[in-house]
Amino acid sequence: MRSVAAGCVRDAHELAIMGFVEVFTHLGTIARNLRHCKDAILSWNPDVVILVDFAGFNLKIAKFCAKRGYKIAYYILPKVWAWGTWRTKKLQAVDWLYSILPFEVAFFEQHRLEVDYLGNPLLDELPSVSTKQDHATFCRENGLDSRPIIALLPGSRPQELSAILVRMCAMVELFPDYQFVVAGTSVLPLAMYQTLLHPFPSVHYVMDKTHELILQAEAAIVTSGTATLETALLGTPEVVVYRGNFFSIWLARRLAKVRWISLVNLILGREAVCELIQEAFTPTALQHALQGILQGGDKRRIQQESYVALRDVVGERGCAQRIAESLYVRLQSLKTSGECESTNKNQL
Repeated sequence: MRSVAAGCVRDAHELAIMGFVEVFTHLGTIARNLRHCKDAILSWNPDVVILVDFAGFNLKIAKFCAKRGYKIAYYILPKVWAWGTWRTKKLQAVDWLYSILPFEVAFFEQHRLEVDYLGNPLLDELPSVSTKQDHATFCRENGLDSRPIIALLPGSRPQELSAILVRMCAMVELFPDYQFVVAGTSVLPLAMYQTLLHPFPSVHYVMDKTHELILQAEAAIVTSGTATLETALLGTPEVVVYRGNFFSIWLARRLAKVRWISLVNLILGREAVCELIQEAFTPTALQHALQGILQGGDKRRIQQESYVALRDVVGERGCAQRIAESLYVRLQSLKTSGECESTNKNQL
C-alpha cells in the first residue's frame, strides 16, 4: 500500500494499542487519529476504502464510510469469533470481506456474512527454508558463538517487552548448552532492549532479522501473536507465552470464547504448540515445555508433524495478489454498472 500511496496520514504503529486498560488510557490519541483518517477519506473521495485489521479503530471507520456511501473492503477481519460476536452486525456495512484464517469462513457463514479466504499474507513475506544461511556464518556476522540457538520473540509492543522478555531470559542458566538470542525490532527504542537485558549479559539480540533468526534456531519462545504462525510456517518448534495487564487478562478470559490463543492451535483446532498464559507462564512450566521441543525432546517430532498439516491448511503463496485482483474485478464491475459515483477515479 505504501508503494502506491501518495502519503501516510497515520502510521499503523500509532494505532497499536492492546488491552482494555491500555485503550482506555489512550482515548484522546485514538479520537485524534480517527478524526485525521476520516478527514483524509473525505478529501481523497475514493472508490473503495480498504480496511486492514485493527478492529476497534476500523469498525468505526467502516460505520463512517457506510453512512457516506463508500464501498468498503475489509482485509484481516475482526476476531469476533474470539469474543464479541455481536460485532458481526457491524460488519454488515462492509461490502467485501477477506479472511486470512481458513476457519473464519464457516464462522461468518453462520452469521450470514460471505467471506473469501484467498490465503495468508505471511506466506508471501516469509523466506524459503532453502535460503537459510549457514549457521557458522550467521553467528559470526551477528557476534554470536557457535552453540545452537534458542530464539526469544518478546513481541513488538512496549508493554509486551517489559512484561515478557525478562521471564524468557530466566531460562538462560537452565540451558547452558544453548545461546539465547532476542529478535529485536527497530520499531522499539534500542535502549529498551539494552535496559531489560542488562542483568543478562550472555543474552544477545539481533535487530530486524526475525525470520533469519527463527530459521537458525533449534527452538523458540514466542509471544502470542502473528509471530507464532511465522515460527510454525518456518518449521521451528516453539513454546507460546503471554503475560499482560492483570485486569485486561481477567476481562478477556470472561469475554473470550476460544480454547487457545495462538494462531497455530486456532487454525488446526487442537493443541499443536504449548501455550503458557499469564499465571501459567512460570519458570518451571517454561523449562519443562522448552525441554520437550529441543533435540531429543518428546514433543519435538509431534510438533513438527503438526506444522506439515498447518501448511496444507493455510495454502499457497500469492494471497495479496489474489485479493488485489478480486477487488479490482469487483470495482470494475461496479463502474460498469454505474454504482461507483465518486468524482475522484483513482486507481486502487
